[in-house]
Amino acid sequence: MGAERDRVAGFGRLEDGLLQAGDWYRWGPYVSERQWGTVREDYSADGEAWDYLPHDHARSRAYRWGEDGLAGFCDIEQRLCLSLALWNGRDPIIKERAFGLTGPQGNHGEDVKEYWWYLDAIPSHAWNRWRYHYPQGAYPYQDLIDVNARRGRYEPEYELLDTGAFDGDRYWITEVHYAKAGPDDLLMSIQLTNAGPDAETVHVLPTAWFRNTWSWGDAGPRPGLRASGDQSVAIGHPVVGAMELIGGAGPDGAGPQLLFCENETNLARLYGAAPVTAYPKDGINDHVTRGAATVNPEQAGTKCAFWYQVTVPPGQTAELRLRLRPAASGSGSRAAAKTDPLGKDFDQVMAERRAEADEFYAELTPAGASADEALVLRQASAGMLWSKQLFYYDVSRWLDGDPGQPAPPEVRKTGRNSRWRNFDGFDIISMPDKWEYPWFAAWDLAFHTVPLAHLDPAFAKYQLILICREWFQHPNGALPAYEWDFGDVNPPVHAWAALQVFAIDGGRDLGFLSRVFDKLMFNFAWWVNMEDAGGNNVFEGGFLGLDNIGPIDRSHLPAGYTLEQSDATGWMGSYALALGSIAAILTWSGQRQGQDLVLKFLEHFAGIRTALDAQGLWDDADGFFYDRLITPSGYAVPVKVRSMVGIIPVLAAMVLDGGMLAQAMTLNKGFKHFLEREGVGDIEKLSQTPQLRGEGASRRALVSVARPDQLERLFAKLFDEAEFLSPHGLRAVSAYHRDHPYRFDAEGYQSSIDYEPAESTTPMFGGNSNWRGPVWMPVNYLVVESLERYHRFYGQDFEIEYPTGSGRRLPLDRITADLQDRLISLFTNDEHGRRACFGGTEKMQADPAWHDNLIFSEYFHGDNGAAIGAFHQTGWTGLIADLILRRHGAVKAIGDVVRDMIGKAQP
Repeated sequence: MGAERDRVAGFGRLEDGLLQAGDWYRWGPYVSERQWGTVREDYSADGEAWDYLPHDHARSRAYRWGEDGLAGFCDIEQRLCLSLALWNGRDPIIKERAFGLTGPQGNHGEDVKEYWWYLDAIPSHAWNRWRYHYPQGAYPYQDLIDVNARRGRYEPEYELLDTGAFDGDRYWITEVHYAKAGPDDLLMSIQLTNAGPDAETVHVLPTAWFRNTWSWGDAGPRPGLRASGDQSVAIGHPVVGAMELIGGAGPDGAGPQLLFCENETNLARLYGAAPVTAYPKDGINDHVTRGAATVNPEQAGTKCAFWYQVTVPPGQTAELRLRLRPAASGSGSRAAAKTDPLGKDFDQVMAERRAEADEFYAELTPAGASADEALVLRQASAGMLWSKQLFYYDVSRWLDGDPGQPAPPEVRKTGRNSRWRNFDGFDIISMPDKWEYPWFAAWDLAFHTVPLAHLDPAFAKYQLILICREWFQHPNGALPAYEWDFGDVNPPVHAWAALQVFAIDGGRDLGFLSRVFDKLMFNFAWWVNMEDAGGNNVFEGGFLGLDNIGPIDRSHLPAGYTLEQSDATGWMGSYALALGSIAAILTWSGQRQGQDLVLKFLEHFAGIRTALDAQGLWDDADGFFYDRLITPSGYAVPVKVRSMVGIIPVLAAMVLDGGMLAQAMTLNKGFKHFLEREGVGDIEKLSQTPQLRGEGASRRALVSVARPDQLERLFAKLFDEAEFLSPHGLRAVSAYHRDHPYRFDAEGYQSSIDYEPAESTTPMFGGNSNWRGPVWMPVNYLVVESLERYHRFYGQDFEIEYPTGSGRRLPLDRITADLQDRLISLFTNDEHGRRACFGGTEKMQADPAWHDNLIFSEYFHGDNGAAIGAFHQTGWTGLIADLILRRHGAVKAIGDVVRDMIGKAQP
């Protein structure tokens, strides 16, 4: 990793919590894949973001808060963007951005209808590789809309492959490779392979443009692009500086035609109003597809394209080259300008950066990993790195409007996000999916940091610090959830994530841990004060990221009803233990004094554990935790659904062993008080319970929300193949409900739920996500990680039946390994050479041009592992990279890191 590690070292500077990005980070894939249909661009009165700025308007309307494109790259403030556009000569519009159905259009919510993959990337973005399959025939825009509109929620989605668009292999395999010769010297190689049987012509339009920063009432000079030769564009920007974009000749030796327009809204097309320019944002599109006089003949503007027309024989590949670099100035630069910027030097840089990427991943990949696992690890990592995006959203300005623009509807000032005027984001953030979810999501982001910590620890830490900064975190302590509703409540997993990142980075950055700890304590206090309505340590919180997992909409209960949630209570138990662990680490390391805080969180934890028993969330007859719905009359109705909601309490566990247990005992009276809350007077009496094992230096204590007898009963259901255990991981809802749907009636409030292993059949939370049966990576990861902790306590002499009913008893480490293997098998080839994630899509299963381009989707079919939901949600599904590393022993558990740290600190 030598060269790449040297480049990313500069990223690690966190000054006053702000990202001090190293030079090599100034350019990266920070462009969204969908800016249209987002909350940020929505200025409607009804908040229907999909309708306010639909795909049909995107080519004609200047965006306010960000930009989108295919294989987009930009500077770190997204001032200047570079991306790819294509036209097959048959479509009504050029392909500048990915097309998909809106939430209302899709029979399972929003869904992109394109095929692209993130094949490679390294943290500095000195090397990035992207692939897209573009039909040679007319793209079936209306067919996709019409057929999906006719389909109901019980039918599958109608996909682009279903339309016949790829029949006869009539499509373009398009790859874009970016490499950097220096921090501001970006090389772009576009490779087009004709997969079809006949020679075909494709129009290729690599495009550069400025984000529109001049139409919103802000003072400052307007940037400009201007032709500076037949194949070069001069770039002038007050922030980016003077640069040049050079395009090479096409394979026929002919240079591109330079086209210019303005990144301004086409008022005449959209509103029938007088135009502000004759060359609006869609001017290049209209000129290429219709020959319209909508490009500037003076070859200047704020958006430009290099128009190539490339004819490629069947099976052959053509390459186009471009280079973005600082404008030549001074004798040294003039000498460099005399060399061919797209010749041998271009070849050498591309080869070197690719070799450095190979070196980076060769060092990251554990020795025991198979070649297929190495492929999964590398593409998952690439997806994590490609999914960075500039997220720009000033809520106060969004609510009030811009000077010189129409005032937003007054109702907005009391509507969506109106209580979050403090939010003012302008940061590079890891997105869940840059098309389906091109906005940060708080609990998704916590999971993103785990695989990112293996690639770029400083960036991972920055993500956790950022979400706790004053321009993100509410003054009352709440963390913003996601742009559709910052006030919604997500699981409090950020302290857990901070511990994981700290451990992956070698347990050395105590300053990071201390900084994030202070802000998370504030958030913990918000939870205690705001989400515990009865003050009894039983928490609410609503959907908590699990969308439709219950039979009722947990975020929108009828008036007078309260839902006491076993998952919210379990999450808070985990939160208390994680913060207590951080306080203990900071204390034991000498970083700061925190004994009182350790006790504070132990006390919270003890109260939560007592409440789970006392409030009736544990059902002893069923051996499971359930939510309780409290009716207006005070009657409590258990919601007896076997789902991950009832497994979440298992996650709240901590093991004290070796030096950690000895250090805990120094808390003396405080720790004794905690033991008394546990029903034990001192450590020796604790040894008579199932919560202390071992002798002498190997003595260890288990602190957990679920008691040992409860754990075994929960594990019996969790590891039952007729319930949660599937061939490819743990289901979110037990398959028991396939034949036993659950129905309940609470004083006239009626609802039901069954097992649904694929797409959602309900419109709850938009209907695009389904937690009623599929396999979801984040909760699977948390279960696997908690099993590692339980094995740390129980050791090899503790065995349980696995799978339940098989008669085979295994220790927890072997069960952990099997669960890891099941999850990894979502992506790797089975004995028949098929990948579970491709399901029944034969093109992906059998065609070599598709088979090794992996899908890291939002979730997976509960029975066969087929990829479902957002197809580019490497985000938390990127956790598979960490699982591969852990499966092969390449990652130390947090307990081992802390134990080693304490051992070094002790004399």
